[in-house]
Amino acid sequence: MLSTLAVPNPPNGMLRAPAHVTVPIRSEPLYHGGDLAWAAEHYPEAEHPWIDLSTGINPWPYPFTPPPLDIWTRLPPVRLDQQLRHAAAAYYGVGDPNAIAAAPGSQALIQLLPRLRPRGYIAIVVPTYGEYAACWNASGHAVVPIATIDAVPAECDVVVVANPNNPDGRIVSPERLAIVADTLSRRGGWLVVDESFADTAPQTSLADYAVRPGLIVLRSFGKFFGLAGLRLGFALATPRLAGALRAALGPWAVSGPASWIGAKALTDTTWIAATQARLSVESAHLDALFNDAGLAIFGGTALFRLAESAAAAQLFDRLCQHGIFVRHFPERPERLRFGLPPDDAATERLRRVLLAWRAEGQR
Repeated sequence: MLSTLAVPNPPNGMLRAPAHVTVPIRSEPLYHGGDLAWAAEHYPEAEHPWIDLSTGINPWPYPFTPPPLDIWTRLPPVRLDQQLRHAAAAYYGVGDPNAIAAAPGSQALIQLLPRLRPRGYIAIVVPTYGEYAACWNASGHAVVPIATIDAVPAECDVVVVANPNNPDGRIVSPERLAIVADTLSRRGGWLVVDESFADTAPQTSLADYAVRPGLIVLRSFGKFFGLAGLRLGFALATPRLAGALRAALGPWAVSGPASWIGAKALTDTTWIAATQARLSVESAHLDALFNDAGLAIFGGTALFRLAESAAAAQLFDRLCQHGIFVRHFPERPERLRFGLPPDDAATERLRRVLLAWRAEGQR
């Protein structure tokens, strides 16, 4: 639930905001995927073991070797952060490691960025990840939802877009986004591009443009590398802005083990290439399964598919009864998002439930 607090307008000369801004104060987190405890509580008789397809996290994680003991027992040294940023700069194609800020997950950056600007107008391309609006609102900004990047209001200060988008996989060309970033930069604004799902579609990335003023690119480590619990993410920006982010995050923001594992994974080009190929194949298999079941695909990425059905709420219930947890959207009840099944047993259970659903005449 959200309670509210009225915040006065900033003094003259600061970025524009309405006369009074209502700032949500979160007493409960937004709903996200991955909450198997909710599923188990509401479906105690479900088939076991539970299969969690409710997130877009790679189910075949990077096979890391545990870090040495001293990585766990000491505060992270500066050299470890430097190694991580060099590895990230090479992986994302950014020439300067100083243009990288590492954080304990991209969510930490999503929450931090609104606090680095005076209150203003923020345009967010929707539908998308709900934390953007929640975090900008919570810092007193006025949030305006827009349907496409071409609908950016002339007076807005910041534009936020996920590319590829979650949950529908919508993609805006890097060239178009670079133009928007340049336009915003000329008036001191930002374009924030969340590329959490760009690892499987590197041609969509703005990393090559990341050092341009006014552009901030967010990258998630945990989704593609399958280690969401490690809590690691990056911002790519001008060295000055990346440095400001590092200063705002403070010392030891990223744990030693996360830095050590992250640097190893980001430089493992053999695993990265093999995983990109595997995810492409596995997502195509999921498409074929949906086609057999007569379930319409509305969009997605190589890490998830978004399906659409007039009976999606009933299908969600049926899947949960069989111990398959997918992502539902209370605000769009006709849609369900499916992550990739982790093994043959999970795939066959999903196939069995969907084909039985079709045999009953459901759509």
